[in-house]
Amino acid sequence: MLAPKRIKWRKQQKGKRRGISKGATTIAFGEYGLQALSTGFVTSRQIEAARIAISRHVKRGGKLYIRIFPDKPVSKKPAETRMGKGKGNPEEWVAVVRPGRVMYELEGVQESLAREAFHLAEHKLSVQTRFLAREQIL
Repeated sequence: MLAPKRIKWRKQQKGKRRGISKGATTIAFGEYGLQALSTGFVTSRQIEAARIAISRHVKRGGKLYIRIFPDKPVSKKPAETRMGKGKGNPEEWVAVVRPGRVMYELEGVQESLAREAFHLAEHKLSVQTRFLAREQIL
């Protein structure tokens, strides 16, 4: 699974998840893309599950580009723990995804195959998405 090699600080605050994506709103590498329509945290497990779903459906044909990286640690307290006693330990890594962000790109396959592969990947992610071709822009 994806995770940063080194980080400056062990724990981060949640931050605000409002507004639209600052960058990566257009297709830059492939012919087809999967674009986020809602805001949310996408975990490294979800990114990997979607990657596997796409690559299995296209039978390892074409080239897949992953445009998001989980660089934010999310901490959790153990179950049935009383309030207080500080912040919990970092449990997982997430990528903050805002509307307009292109998360995956695919090239070298037919549009129908790419559309179906991204439909399978959409079920693995915690944000609403849409299929993009090279011509369409949000």
